[in-house]
Amino acid sequence: MSTAISIEDKLEQCQESIRYRFVDQKLLLSALTHASGASRRLESNERMEFLGDSILGMVICEHLYNDYPELLEGELTKIKSTVVSRRICARVARRLGLESCLIIGRGMLNGLIPRSLLSDVFESLIAAIYLDGGLGPAREFIHYSMEEELNSASEECTAGNFKSLLQHYSQRELGMTPKYRLVRQNGPDHDKVFAVAAEVGGRTFTPACGKNKKDAEQRAAGNALAELRSEDPPFSSQDCS
Repeated sequence: MSTAISIEDKLEQCQESIRYRFVDQKLLLSALTHASGASRRLESNERMEFLGDSILGMVICEHLYNDYPELLEGELTKIKSTVVSRRICARVARRLGLESCLIIGRGMLNGLIPRSLLSDVFESLIAAIYLDGGLGPAREFIHYSMEEELNSASEECTAGNFKSLLQHYSQRELGMTPKYRLVRQNGPDHDKVFAVAAEVGGRTFTPACGKNKKDAEQRAAGNALAELRSEDPPFSSQDCS
């Protein structure tokens, strides 16, 4: 016969899972308490969920703004909407094992925990960490717990946008920002061809060409990405002659 987990054990299990230890344990208790398990609704995590939702959105927007300078507003919004969705938040909560940490009413103990409840407790924990330790720890928790989902959504949205992909790859893997150098330009003013090479950390990659500098930079970034991954560059430098 299974033994019920004590509230103290749930608090400890949660802190180990989220890699954060609370100074004020009451904040953690509130974050894990669903309205069905609270003596009154103000003692549940509903207010924290409201705050955590805003903190999550701000941190994700900040990350996307800094890491993807080539993306337009619509592209940034698309990634953000995917990452902060209830589906993704619930998935992260399950991966962190938060189901077994929840404090819920007896009527919910034997049923399937709804996705919305898991999403809410994840956002509540973000708020609790923020109230306990400030924005820094809250940001670290979001980055740590959502890295997989954030990278997946970003790569799906930026497929074909080689400059954004190279920017993100270079910063994440190498801690460097790519630069673009005009190698040469050929042809008359009305029909010029521009050859551009991407450079990362002193390494220059195979040039690529385009009818304008923007297109040439995109293709040059595609060549750099391929070569960084030990693949053949997709755009031939011979086309620039």
